[in-house]
Amino acid sequence: MMDILLVEDDAVFAAMLARSLQRRGHAVRHAANVAEALQAVSSAPQAIILDLNLDGDSGLRLLPQLLAAAPQARLLVLTGYASIATAVEAVKLGAVNYLAKPASADEILAALGAPAADPERALPVAPMSLKRVSWEHLQRVLAEHDGNVSATARALNMHRRSVQRMLAKRPVRD
Repeated sequence: MMDILLVEDDAVFAAMLARSLQRRGHAVRHAANVAEALQAVSSAPQAIILDLNLDGDSGLRLLPQLLAAAPQARLLVLTGYASIATAVEAVKLGAVNYLAKPASADEILAALGAPAADPERALPVAPMSLKRVSWEHLQRVLAEHDGNVSATARALNMHRRSVQRMLAKRPVRD
């Protein structure tokens, strides 16, 4: 049994995931925002599942604070807006793994239990699609501008609304 802190602003998704993890024998506490997460982490959870987008704020800003309060915890970033740029940044900040939503409770538990790095991991057979490369580039530029959509639009020489529309879409799967 693992003591898990779930930091997720989507109440429906959080309730469903918490129920799934509890059925597998884990104790789950839920925090819906940054303040609740910082308060809940004081009880030293063994694992933390952190949503990347917390009601418009970046979970990456919260990640170091959570690990400082619970250094023994294994932290997993879970997001509906997966990109290479945010995955790399999350791992640099101390996350042990990074998953794109939707992810099952079994996938989440496997990611939390997996070693931090797997040198035997197979390389992808095909290169990324053009749509995926565009999505990754947009996410990288957005990360470089601290999530500021207007600054990202200026850097890409695009209209702000076009960037917002692109961000509103789900990431392209390979």
